[in-house]
Formats: sequence, C-alpha cells, structure tokens
Amino acid sequence: MATQPPHVQWLIDTGQRLQTVDGKPVEVWEFCHQPDDRILSAWAAHFRNHYCLDRQIDQLRQGTGLSRADYLINLKFPDPVTAPGPSIRSGDFGEILVADFLEFRLGFWVPRTRFSNKAVRNESTKGCDIIGIRFFREKTASPQDILAVFEAKAQLSGQTANPRLQDAVDGSCKDLTRKADTLNAMKQRFLDAREDDAASRVERFQDPEDRPYREISGAAVICATPLYSPSMIRTVDTSRHPNQDNLRLIVFCGNNLMDLVHELYRRAADEA
Repeated sequence: MATQPPHVQWLIDTGQRLQTVDGKPVEVWEFCHQPDDRILSAWAAHFRNHYCLDRQIDQLRQGTGLSRADYLINLKFPDPVTAPGPSIRSGDFGEILVADFLEFRLGFWVPRTRFSNKAVRNESTKGCDIIGIRFFREKTASPQDILAVFEAKAQLSGQTANPRLQDAVDGSCKDLTRKADTLNAMKQRFLDAREDDAASRVERFQDPEDRPYREISGAAVICATPLYSPSMIRTVDTSRHPNQDNLRLIVFCGNNLMDLVHELYRRAADEA
C-alpha cells in the first residue's frame, strides 16, 4: 500500500453503520481536518497536481503572460465565486478525497487522469468519477483482480440536506455502462504521456468477457456535518443497482468543508 499522506489520517471511521431502506450498510466517516500549515501545504501540492503537474506548469503557462498562480486561478481551477464554479470545486474536492481514500486506505492503484485534461474549468468531467485497480498478482491477469468504480457526490454548503447518497447510488448504476469509455480515456491519456506500463494496467480491465475480474461498485457522499442526515440516509434504496451484491456505501462528513476547499485552492495556487 502506498505511503499514507498526513491529510488522509484525518479520516476517522466512526464505527457507526446505518442501514438503507433495503438493508444495505452505510459506513460513516468523520473528516477531522486541522489547521496544520505543513500538512495543508503538502495536501495543496497533491491537489494541484491533479490539474497540472508541477513539472509542466511553466511550459503550459508560457505565452499566456500569467504567473503560476494566475495561470492556475484563471485557466485551471474552477471559479471560487461565479456559478457553477463553487459547486464544481466542491465536487472535484469530493472526488479527489474519495480517490485518496480508495488508494491510501483501501490499497488500490487509482489513476489520476480525470482533471488535467479539462477543456472547461467550470465543468465536471464526464465518465466514472473514480476508478481503482488492484491486481491479485503482477504481470498475469487473474479473475481475482479487482476493478473498483466509485461515484462521489458532495454537499458542502446550504441550509437543507439533499439526498446526495441516493444521487450517488443512482449515478453508480450508470457506471457499469460508462466504465468502458472511462477506461479508454484513461488508457489514451497514459499513452499520450508515454506511460505505457500504466496504459497496460488499465488495458487489462477492458475485456471482462475474455479476461474476467471482480468488480466493486461504490457510492460516496461528502457533506458538511450540519447537513449530515441519518434519517435521509436510511431512505436510500439500492435495490435497482445492477451490482448490488458488491456495492459499498460511505458517508464522509466534516466541519467547515467549503472553507477548507477554498483554502486548498488558494494554497495550491499561491504555493505553485
């Protein structure tokens, strides 16, 4: 398993398990983030590199007349004020946090190709939100290899809780059909970057008929603690999910998350 970044250690399993209306367990995790400059700066760098690799930023901003910070703020990061920028920020944050959970807590390899090729910074990227890969043994495909496909939704602000976990479940239902497009896009980006080994690792999961593997589905919601509603979670219905027997449901909640999101983007730009 990859070395766990300090910010991932702020994810604490409460031990609480809720049940959906059809009896599926829902894990409840608390995100206990702290005002630690060292950890936040390291996290901001990790966050920034999802959008723009540090080794490429100077070449990318060349010709724009923009500083590193202004390039990121104006051409890469979602807008902090003008809609739909703030909601895109919260959604991107949620997806990256779930990707970190999948990689550093559950031990999957999680390709990080989703945000770097955004054509429009204030739009969500199409396709499956997070894909994790785990091999039973290296170099040889095994039916025990695992592809984990997670859908993440976020509600970091507002006055009333929305049914975001149900939204994540409904979105996850579509992942079994759109995963082929997502895997193909990942593979192409790795090939474009001449990362042939990574492309081959993705390729292994493109033909489930001839090279079967296990598939885990996931639906996760990231919400501000005041918007955490156990009663709403208990109304979630997963009975129509095509991979219901291999479906993992998770809620992450924490205080002042939207403030944290804006601070991460600020640090990511200012410390580039």
